[in-house]
Amino acid sequence: MASKRRRKAAAPEGAHLTIGQLARRAGVSTSMLRFYEREGLLVSAARSASGYRLYPVGALRALTFIHRAQRLGFSLGDIKLLAGEEARAARGHTVVGIAEQRFIEIERRLTELLVLRHELELFLDDLTTQVGRAAGGGTARIYRQLVDHVCGHEPQRSAPGTVQRLIKRLGCALATVEQDRVFAALRGRHMHVWKEADGYTILVRDRSAAVLAALERLVAAEAGCNLHVDVALAPHPEGLQLRVRGESAYLYAQLFLTLESAT
Repeated sequence: MASKRRRKAAAPEGAHLTIGQLARRAGVSTSMLRFYEREGLLVSAARSASGYRLYPVGALRALTFIHRAQRLGFSLGDIKLLAGEEARAARGHTVVGIAEQRFIEIERRLTELLVLRHELELFLDDLTTQVGRAAGGGTARIYRQLVDHVCGHEPQRSAPGTVQRLIKRLGCALATVEQDRVFAALRGRHMHVWKEADGYTILVRDRSAAVLAALERLVAAEAGCNLHVDVALAPHPEGLQLRVRGESAYLYAQLFLTLESAT
């Protein structure tokens, strides 16, 4: 009796790669290829005359894309959408949204690390000063050399365009209202930035009228912003404190770190 099972038609092997050939070229195991196929990320074109899976040469490019997306932290479900031709055609906004969300997640994590590095450098500077007072200048110089060796870099100086890009990303009235005067008053000011559960706190160690006016203008401009953040200004024993809360608060932390290092 003839088998009722429907089998893929045999294909000319010269135009395709066997599962072993594809695995070797991609640097993965054949079991991984089978897993990708079960998950719908990879499709075998046909079967050889002897029944082996055959893949189009383009499958190697697809595997490169999958591996790159995985390295960037995308889930398999997201990769299906990013790689699917139908998804790109029918749900392009969803694909872009997935990529943007991943980018924002990385930016948030990067901001946390930048804030920690910034505060650690200030902490080590304070320790160096305290050592100098307690043990004398010679010991302080040795300690400074050790600190410089640990930190291993000079303070970064941000290009003017960096501030402009951040202002544009904030997407609020700061992009058009008195921005030159506001940010000129804040550039190069000594400040502390730290993360809290629901946002960031920025302490500008300066109580001058110019800095106060700039921060007040920043808070007022926030009223017309669509970033869903809450910004509050309050006096602090060491200067003026800005509390920024909300899912986009990290942008403000980036902005103030950039302003401090700007010349």
